Amino acid sequence: MAKRLYRSKKESMLGGVCGGLGVYFDFDPNLIRLLFVVLAVAPGIGIPAYIALWLLVPEESEKEDTTLGERVREGADEIAERARHLGDQIRDRSESGAPRTSFAVGAVLIVVGIGFLLRNLGFTWMNWVARVWVWPSLLIVVGLIFLWRWIRGQTD
Repeated sequence: MAKRLYRSKKESMLGGVCGGLGVYFDFDPNLIRLLFVVLAVAPGIGIPAYIALWLLVPEESEKEDTTLGERVREGADEIAERARHLGDQIRDRSESGAPRTSFAVGAVLIVVGIGFLLRNLGFTWMNWVARVWVWPSLLIVVGLIFLWRWIRGQTD
C-alpha cells in the first residue's frame, strides 16, 4: 500500500501540516515547524506554503472520496474558525487586566509601522530598519522579556 500524506491530528499544533509531514517523512515535526518559521521570516514563503498545504492536504480522518474542492472548502472553514477562536482569545485577554501590555504592544507596532512607512517613502535615514541586525536583535529582546516574565511568575 502506498504511503499517503495527511494532516496529523495527533501531532497537530495549528493545522496538522507539520505533524503530517513529520509522520510522512519519518522526521521530527518540531524541526519541520522550525523550517516553516525560517521560511516565513527569510524568503517569506513559509506562511503561504503552510496555508496551501492546510487547504490541499486531507486530514487523516477524512474519507478517501473527498474531492479537492471539498477539501479546500473544509480547510478554509477550519482556518476561519481557528482565526475567530484566536481573535476571541486575544479580545478576552486584552480586556482582562493587562493594559500596560496592550499599550506597550500597540506602541511598538505603531513605531515599527511608522519606521517602515518612512523608509518606503524614501527617507534614507530610515535605512537602519532594513539592517541585518535589527530583526534578530528585536526577536532576542522580545524572547528575553517573555523569559523574564516567566521567571518572575515562577518566583512569586
